[in-house]
Amino acid sequence: MKRPPYFTAVLCILLSACGKLQITEGAPDVPAAVPAPAQATPADSASSLAPELQQAAAAKEAAAIAAAMQQVSRSKTDYKISAADLISVTVYQDLEMNRKVRVNANGSISMPLIGEVKVGGMTLIEAQGSIEGKLAKFLVSPQVSLFIEEYGNKTVFVMGEVQRPGSLAIPTESRLTVLEAISTAGGFTPIAAQDRTRVLRTVNGVSVTYTIEVKAITQQGQKEKDLVLEPNDVIYVPQSFF
Repeated sequence: MKRPPYFTAVLCILLSACGKLQITEGAPDVPAAVPAPAQATPADSASSLAPELQQAAAAKEAAAIAAAMQQVSRSKTDYKISAADLISVTVYQDLEMNRKVRVNANGSISMPLIGEVKVGGMTLIEAQGSIEGKLAKFLVSPQVSLFIEEYGNKTVFVMGEVQRPGSLAIPTESRLTVLEAISTAGGFTPIAAQDRTRVLRTVNGVSVTYTIEVKAITQQGQKEKDLVLEPNDVIYVPQSFF
């Protein structure tokens, strides 16, 4: 049977409408966006530079710590021997002469062959020369090395971003914590990285580093994190780079 033209037109419209409903059912009301070419965002750029910045900061800090340790070494060289210091004496190629001796109240130590030697008030180099001079009567060209194993006055060193860097004596019959030592040294400078404060300590001949969370102590009351210092400890407060 031949259908009238208007019937065919209506049928096409209905089929088209049905098809449209089927396609769009469950789909978002907005057209899909065309993906844009990938571009680096500021965050991406920062993250790619962060490792380089961190490496540069770490290298600068390591150099600053090395310089501080050299300064500590120089201050130890210039140190004047005092009573109760424990000194290691080494005589080159004469093991029987090697020993550890405590400086007595008169500032003297006792050595084989030469007896008592006055070393109090001398630097290590001066004391070495004095001992070598006395041993020269018994040995040919003696070479003596001295090292302070333990300071009688229990010295510690506060270096880096504090107001008055240098050495401090631990009070007799008392203890000294990191924050107490920093306070005695005048406190932090404005550019100090307080939470990166370190304590460098030698334990059984091995160098050990402790990081002190200063804000946890001062702002959160975690007093147990304020490390008690031991003789020869070095406190280093780094500079804040950011």
